[in-house]
Amino acid sequence: MSKTVIPNAFYAQSGGVTAVINASALGVIETAQKYPKQIGKVLAGANGILGALTEDLIDTSLEAPSALSGLINTPSGAFGSCRYKLKSIEENRSEYERLIDVFKAHNIRYFFYNGGGDSADTCLKVSEISQRLNYPIQAVHVPKTIDNDLPITDNCPGFGSVAKYVGISTREAALDVASMCATSTKVFILEVMGRHAGWIAGAAGLAASEEGDAPHIILFPEIAFDQATFLAKVQATVEAHGFCVIVASEGAQTADGRLLSDQGERDAFGHAQLGGLAPMLAEMIKDKLGFKYHWAVADYLQRAARHVASQTDLDQAYAVGAAAVELAISGHNAVMPTIVRDQDAPYRWSIGSTRLADVANVEKMMPRSFITEDGFNITQEGRDYFQPLIHGEAYPPYEHGLPQYTKLTNTRVPKKLPDDPRW
Repeated sequence: MSKTVIPNAFYAQSGGVTAVINASALGVIETAQKYPKQIGKVLAGANGILGALTEDLIDTSLEAPSALSGLINTPSGAFGSCRYKLKSIEENRSEYERLIDVFKAHNIRYFFYNGGGDSADTCLKVSEISQRLNYPIQAVHVPKTIDNDLPITDNCPGFGSVAKYVGISTREAALDVASMCATSTKVFILEVMGRHAGWIAGAAGLAASEEGDAPHIILFPEIAFDQATFLAKVQATVEAHGFCVIVASEGAQTADGRLLSDQGERDAFGHAQLGGLAPMLAEMIKDKLGFKYHWAVADYLQRAARHVASQTDLDQAYAVGAAAVELAISGHNAVMPTIVRDQDAPYRWSIGSTRLADVANVEKMMPRSFITEDGFNITQEGRDYFQPLIHGEAYPPYEHGLPQYTKLTNTRVPKKLPDDPRW
């Protein structure tokens, strides 16, 4: 009698990384180890789906246990990420045939893809292999995005830590400006990520503990930007408080849908390359109002700041990784674990699941009820949503004054196929 060969799992990270995405990776790996009769090894793709197309696979079983456990404290993508869009099977059948060749060669029957909305689209397309090309594989999307714009799930792993970083940075910068405003800087602008949704910008509103506290103005993509109204608000704020702190989402746009910071470039998924909004606003304020200003762009700092990660976010990131494996073991395909808010006060959450077809390529905007009537700040309802997501401190270990992060060996699996010049 021939011995049953236990199938392997493929795991990869995709899109912009976060402070806690590696916690999801650890959740996948450690949970898979609990099912040795169902899953052999977890093979990680180097640089996302490209690792599958190029047969560039990492054997996670060869990592030292201490190195793997260190993923819980380490930001960024331990296995490398990518922005690569799979076309449909009809448009590029050869891509899927290549995936099947690699999966067959390495006995991969489980596919875990850790990313945002575009990654959900990739995962959904891979799940179609089972039906369209007659290859049995179970594809489960592991949610992640600092933009917090995936539908169905209450929030997205990665967001809570960015929200915490932005809230802290806004409060601290505001104290700096307040101390100098009598004779120096009157306006400070912080530009944050978020693409088309204002979740990250909205989280900055947590910096205010009482009326009049910064941020005084938040620019949301959901609220059309009007220059005259904006400048009047800046002028009134400086007159009332002596200074004005502004948090601007990179996705701020005018009533006709024109993105203020669109640089004219597009990524692999067709998204506009955003950036440069803060200096644009600063020059506008200087030209029209004459105020001295400073600006900053949080950029990669906001999503790499593991040293101030949210414990809630860390717990949820690990949980969705673990849940993805449980779903696959239970026979599910083309699904995504979700975070369910069971209760606001005290905050309680659990893990659910949803069909991937309801998630892929769908963006969840901030509700209008989270934004004040004037469009420049968050309401109490918004604050109640954001607050529990930043709770808890998850400090990494420190040595010589700096956080200590793990570094994997990322030992490659020997290739079994001829090199394919297409990748």
